[in-house]
Formats: sequence, C-alpha cells, structure tokens
Amino acid sequence: MARYLLPYPPEQLGTLPAGVRADEIAVWDGGGPPPEQRVLDGVEFYCLPYMHHAAATALFPRLPALCTVQTLTAGVDDVLPRLPAGVTLQNARGLHDASTAELAVTLILASLRGIPQFVRDQADGVWNQHFRPALADRTVLIVGYGSIGAALEARLLPFECDIVRVARSARSEPLGPVHALDGLPALLPAADVVVLLVPLTEQTRHLADAAFLARMKDGALLVNVARGAVVDTKALLAELDTGRIGAALDVTDPEPLPADHPLRHAPNTLITPHVGGPSTAFLPRALRLLTTQLAAFGR
Repeated sequence: MARYLLPYPPEQLGTLPAGVRADEIAVWDGGGPPPEQRVLDGVEFYCLPYMHHAAATALFPRLPALCTVQTLTAGVDDVLPRLPAGVTLQNARGLHDASTAELAVTLILASLRGIPQFVRDQADGVWNQHFRPALADRTVLIVGYGSIGAALEARLLPFECDIVRVARSARSEPLGPVHALDGLPALLPAADVVVLLVPLTEQTRHLADAAFLARMKDGALLVNVARGAVVDTKALLAELDTGRIGAALDVTDPEPLPADHPLRHAPNTLITPHVGGPSTAFLPRALRLLTTQLAAFGR
C-alpha cells in the first residue's frame, strides 16, 4: 500500500522531506488507468494531476484512508463538490502567480495595441498604420487582489499605469489601499482596464453582470483570467455587440467554448483557451510546492 499518491515520481521531486519515503509513493499522472485498489487502500495524501480533475476526483470513493487532497490549481470550485467529508483540501496559492500574471499582461497589451487585427492584416497582405491605445497612463482595476493580483501589479508597474486594487474586504498594502468588493460600483467608471482574478464562489458567480458591465466606461477592456462563470456571458455579449467595450478572455462560460458560439465572433474580443497556468513556469513551481506540502504533512 502507498501513503502518497502523486503525479510525479520521487526522483523528480529531488530530496524527499523527512518522514516521506520513496517506497510509500505511488504515481499517477491522470493519463492512464490509476493504480490497483490494494495500492489505493492506504493513500492518505493525494495530489490531483494537473488538468485532469474530472478523472482525479472520480477516484475519491476508492481512497478509504484519504485525509488530505492537494490541488495544483489556485481555484478549487470543481473539486469542492466532490470532496469527501472530513478530508482537508489544499489549493496551490502562489503556484500560478507568474504564469497567469504574465498572460494577463499579454492579453491587455495585445488587445489595447490591436495585435489580433495586425495578425489578420499580415495574413491578408494589408499595411494599416494607425494610432492605438497604450497601456501607459491608463487605469487598471484589479478585481481579486490576492497573490496573482499582486504578481500582476508588479508586472504592470513598469508600464506607467495606475493600479486600483479590490479584494473581498478593504485593507492596506505597501503599494496602496485595497478596496472592498462592495466599492466596485464607484470604481468601475474610472477604469480603462478591468482584470478579474477572483475565485469562483456563489458570491462571485456572474459578478460581472449587466449592471457591472454597464458601469464600465466606453472603450474599456474587460480581462478575465479567473473563471468563466465570474462573467455573465449573455450580458457580456450584449455589450460587446454594441462595440462599447472590449474583452480579453482566457476563460469562458461555457468551457470549452463551442466552435459556433457567438462569443468567438464578437467584436473587439480576444480569446485564449484557458492557458493562464500551463506554461514552462508551472513544473518547477509545482514541484517546489508539492515538496513543501509533503514536508508539512510528514511532520
């Protein structure tokens, strides 16, 4: 029997923490059949394979000794409904800060500077030189100022833009105040770029609804690198179809986005297929996090 079920072999983790033995580790990356039942019977610590949560959570009923689940995602909205009673769930706060913040900056710059249209012009042999908005001198509203939000701010500061921070409750940070979520109606009209980074909960589902979007200024850009259902897709489509605002979305509702979905053809819209996390920044940070969590569990 194994005590730990991990997506990576012990040698990939490097030096194992005290109290964790290689012969207690079973490996399953979610891509094939899981280990046989006699191995699963002793598993206490289970790290879900990244990007395989549906198959991974389906294994819960076969883990009678399970007491701790570790995700490699910051969001756990798809795991919580299936989590067995009494089992501790640990998310991966910090793991995706660099990769997701980097993509958010990419989406902002690409949208403001019109890169998608320039790519189409390149393919069509068109040379269309014109002015576009810069990120410099813009106001960026970060809705969900956690570790990813702070990482995004660090990457935005050299672009000479103003940052406004929003979290569940107000607090002070070294770089400036963090406003409470209920202050959004007063903050939205001044923002040129609104970045969504909140977790998906019952409180944040459809946070960006028709009223939220209506308060955004003309020409503003909505960037969603959180979860698709944080935005009311129907309300967003209504705004996008008028051309009043733009959107850059790494996540959508529904997801995956059907090939014939109207969001794919909405004006001023850039969509990436939920790739905020999967980059070369992922694995080294995942291994460091997992080693740290195994050490804590071993103690």
